[in-house]
Amino acid sequence: MWRGVYTASCALLLTFPGLASAGRQTHQFYTTNDDLLPQQNPFGLYDKRPDDCPPCFNCNLDDFTCQQFANCTKSSGKCSCPPGFGGDDCSEPLCGSLADGSNRLPRQGKECECNEGWEGINCNVCKTNEACRPFMPPGQEDEAVCYREGLVVNENFQMCDITNKKILDQLKTQKPQATFSCNAERHECNFQFWVDQKESFYCALDNCEWSAEATDTRNKTTYRCENVQCKCVPGRLLCGSENSIDIGDFLDQDIKGPASFKSQHTEGGSPTDGSIFSEPAMNELISSVFGDPSITLNCHSGECLYKTELPGYQRPIKKINTPLIAGVIAGCALFVVAVILLIFFLSRRNANKYGPIHLGDDEEEENAKLMADHKPAAMHFENVSYNLKGKSILSGISGSVHPGELLAIMGASGAGKTSFLDILARKKKRGAVLGDFWLNGEKVSDDDFRSVIGFVDQDDTMLPTLTVHETILDSALLRLPKDMSVASKIQKAEDVERQLGIYHIRHQVIGSEEGNGRGISGGEKRRVGIACELVTSPSILFLDEPTSGLDAYNAFNVVECLVTLVKTYNRTVVFTIHQPRSNIVALFDQLILLAQGRTVYSGPFDKCQSYFDSIGYACPPGFNIADYLVDLTMHAGTPHEPVDHLVQEAAGPNSDGLITRASSTMAVKSVQSVSNASIETADGHIRPKNKRKTSVRQQQEQQLFTPHKGASDKAAPQSAGSMRSEGDSIVGGDDDRNQWVKMSRQQPHHQVDDSHNLPPSADGGTGTNLDLLINAYEDSDVAAKLREDIHNATCPPDANGHPLGPQSSGGRVKGYRKPWIHVQFAILSRRTWRNLYRNPMLMLTHYAIAIVLAVFIGFLFYGLTDDLPGFQNRIGFFFFILALFGFSTLTSLTVFAPERLLFVRERAKGYYHPAAYYAAKVVFDIVPLRLLPPLIMGAIMYPMTGLVPAWAEFWKYILFIVLFNLAAAAICLFIGICVRNQGVANLLGVLVMLFSLLFGGFLLNRNTIPPPVRWLQDLSIFHYAFEGLI
Repeated sequence: MWRGVYTASCALLLTFPGLASAGRQTHQFYTTNDDLLPQQNPFGLYDKRPDDCPPCFNCNLDDFTCQQFANCTKSSGKCSCPPGFGGDDCSEPLCGSLADGSNRLPRQGKECECNEGWEGINCNVCKTNEACRPFMPPGQEDEAVCYREGLVVNENFQMCDITNKKILDQLKTQKPQATFSCNAERHECNFQFWVDQKESFYCALDNCEWSAEATDTRNKTTYRCENVQCKCVPGRLLCGSENSIDIGDFLDQDIKGPASFKSQHTEGGSPTDGSIFSEPAMNELISSVFGDPSITLNCHSGECLYKTELPGYQRPIKKINTPLIAGVIAGCALFVVAVILLIFFLSRRNANKYGPIHLGDDEEEENAKLMADHKPAAMHFENVSYNLKGKSILSGISGSVHPGELLAIMGASGAGKTSFLDILARKKKRGAVLGDFWLNGEKVSDDDFRSVIGFVDQDDTMLPTLTVHETILDSALLRLPKDMSVASKIQKAEDVERQLGIYHIRHQVIGSEEGNGRGISGGEKRRVGIACELVTSPSILFLDEPTSGLDAYNAFNVVECLVTLVKTYNRTVVFTIHQPRSNIVALFDQLILLAQGRTVYSGPFDKCQSYFDSIGYACPPGFNIADYLVDLTMHAGTPHEPVDHLVQEAAGPNSDGLITRASSTMAVKSVQSVSNASIETADGHIRPKNKRKTSVRQQQEQQLFTPHKGASDKAAPQSAGSMRSEGDSIVGGDDDRNQWVKMSRQQPHHQVDDSHNLPPSADGGTGTNLDLLINAYEDSDVAAKLREDIHNATCPPDANGHPLGPQSSGGRVKGYRKPWIHVQFAILSRRTWRNLYRNPMLMLTHYAIAIVLAVFIGFLFYGLTDDLPGFQNRIGFFFFILALFGFSTLTSLTVFAPERLLFVRERAKGYYHPAAYYAAKVVFDIVPLRLLPPLIMGAIMYPMTGLVPAWAEFWKYILFIVLFNLAAAAICLFIGICVRNQGVANLLGVLVMLFSLLFGGFLLNRNTIPPPVRWLQDLSIFHYAFEGLI
């Protein structure tokens, strides 16, 4: 009831202000404190209150004050409350929103219920643009903006939660909060401290200034006020409430300023974000009571503005972090030095890194099982022919070779030796291959056959940077059974090295003619190639010209190793050879002699000489049988004119002709001597009358390579000494004329020509002696024996003479299951890495150029500005680095080229799956050469050029240039694989990069590109990277 009377009295006073004015004029009511003693109450007529009713609120009286340091209205005695506060003394929060104006209602409950789009204890903080629409004039509602960045424009409001952990712990369930507002026109701010929505104390700050510092990712606002005054709300927490301290006197007397209110906001959030209210005396109080240095807060700001009133964008001050740049450059340089040291260590480390191999019982069993699984292989083939583009390369070749035998294929150049060896090894040929092939009497598929053989090519194709042991070990790891342990494979490689006599050079690099260091010799390199095949324990080993390019000593060593392999380990070896030395020829077991793709001889080598003697082609004593046979096939296949006698009979009954013998070394010497002989007379050198010389070639063709009927069966051959003596007597002597006459009277007593007893010419032949050789072999006992051997091996008869089917005494020959593709990738990756670090110039050049160019480019584009010149430089910077990376990837064209032949041969031998090889090569081209250089360059150039100093933007930049580099490298790799010619590949790579650069968006405007070719821009890798960087 008293409150109702009090309120009615106050309302009456407000309704009739003239009464108050009259009272002041008559009684001087508000002049002095004495005037406040009511000797005569002017409102006594209307005041029915009891005597103990409190007086009406009048801020003009000392007993009444305005909270929030609000101004007192002299005319009404009421407080002029700041926005969001109401009541006579401005102590009550108002609800609704600022848009409600004077219609805002005081808070009825514990908390205000704010209108939509507003928040805060007194609903002063806007949250959305729509909440500010009522402030706009009609028709301009869309211009309203709720500005929430914390910087005051006209008058802003902030709602904050106290975040001091010590304060929160002591207040427990009571929630401390604060409100903060500033008026730009008056340069004043207000601060209120609340606990559980009840105001504890408030502060007024004047002479305030504020500033904002903006970067690309962070905003900082700072308010600083010189003067501060604070006041407690009596009876509230911290201000005299029960069980609470009273800091009223402290606030009145000690809080003087200056004070600051700082806020920070980072894009994406940061632990340092938030606000701090700081004042020296208050900081001391907070520190002593709660242990925190100041009041920390988490605030939300809001201020309704026109769009045009929004603060303009303030360009952040660009800072170049010089220490960071120096550190990055130093780090990149140290990285390159570390790479160099690593390469030096790897190349110089102890070669005996594997140490001795100690095999356990399991490994010994694996080796024993590998040897036990080996099946001796006998190979037979019949009527082998090969036609290419309608031309017959090989025709009707048959033969056989058994375990423990060495089969040599001989013939002149162009005879078809290599083609025949490839066909025997079941290599894929472009032409048509005909014939029958048996392995241990059975016909097997090409894949099964290739899995049990080894093939050594004529040219050594090995990585020059690997050691002998690494080369052989890689073959073992890739081709031996996948369930065989690594230790057993290493031991197997070492065993093969010992067998071939190359164990002492196992840690020497292969080397090459182009390399800086000297590698192993040609003979040692050939034995390494053989070892790479022997390590798999092949049943049959094929070799193409294993002695080609070697001196006589090394050639013999290679063949001797093959003979040892054949005889000791019961292997089968087939190889081609061209004119071997006599000591090598003596090691042959089987011989196939080819001439123009036809068989001149195929059978045991020990029957070869007697066979050719029987058909009239006797090898003269002292001749190398291999040289004679190769020369024979060449001369037999060459059309020739009849050869005149060396010296025709002179006119007269006593004249004798001279015919030299062709069956001895003496015959050759005689031919050469007679050709050079002259008859010395007083008049000089003359020839006998009616006699003329013929060439040595014609004489040799007649006497060495012309078929003769053998007449020497009953005569003993002359010794080499007698032949040399007789020959010497022809050349030497005092009377050359007498020697000429003596020779002319000699009669050949060993051989005579008998054309009636020579073999007939081949049907449809060339009309040369080659047809005679071919037909003679087909009708010989050697050929019949070979056909019988093939028949018995493939269809052995039973006791009744009926065929029983394929002979399989040797057993079925099977290959191994190779390692999985991921194991192949690991082995090939290790091999590729060795090849890379042992030839490190390309890698180190990439790194050195990356550092030098990065520093140089960073110096040219240092500190890019945000004006027009800076924009131009920024575009040029992006264009240049893309061009640099694009054309530097042209080195990827040579990734596969040096190893193309190696890959083709290893793939044909089943070393690995092509995908494993491709993946290993690509990975070790991409990671060290395409991934690290962009990272190095980007890390140096980015801070030097002054691009956006944010980690997110930096990694975007790095991602774009790395992806671009990888895309350019992939294009070059594709070109390098598809185009074999290196010059053409380089030309295509440059053209592709230039056209991609043309349509990148810098040189040519997209809108001006003719529509028919506009789609080319979508294929440009420069276009996507350029847009991404911009």
